[in-house]
Amino acid sequence: MDLSQLNELDLSNIANWPLPARVFVIGLILVGVLGLGYWFDIKDQGIRLEKAEQQEQTLRTTFETKARKAANLVAYEQQLEEMKESFGAMLRQLPDKTEVAELLVDISQTGLASGLEFELFKPQNEAPKDFYAELPISIRVKGNYHEFGSFISGVAALPRIVTVHDINITPDKDGRELTMDILAKTYRYLDEDEQGGAQ
Repeated sequence: MDLSQLNELDLSNIANWPLPARVFVIGLILVGVLGLGYWFDIKDQGIRLEKAEQQEQTLRTTFETKARKAANLVAYEQQLEEMKESFGAMLRQLPDKTEVAELLVDISQTGLASGLEFELFKPQNEAPKDFYAELPISIRVKGNYHEFGSFISGVAALPRIVTVHDINITPDKDGRELTMDILAKTYRYLDEDEQGGAQ
């Protein structure tokens, strides 16, 4: 087909055009239809597909996390049971009302067995907390470093929880004996009636 023939083509009679011209026009129309189809439909589908892929990734991560937790559920339940037992064992180390007097005797006996001379052994008022009460005890004893160490070690070995705070050791005027002031704290489990009053 000659280029001069292009000017002679009749737009109202495309059927009589030469074959290469018809193929070119049909190709051009096809490209236009495909371009418009992409612009109005496929582009939006691509955006929706991208969002769906992101949502799939989020859901997959959530699923994997939950599947891991479900796979470890037995281990978590076992760990919770162990924690309950451990908590129960710790609660048993807290004396109840009737055992506090025995515990105070145990503390003073530990001091006497260590060779200390008590100048002050004064239980103070209980301070209620969430599920337990704190019972501070002011103690002043005379002795030497070894006796003090033996006493603190003995208190730590008691079957009940006793903590020692505010340790202050001072020598006597003659320097032969030492005086130790401490604040020992023991703890008592509050029963349900007392817990309601403490809150």
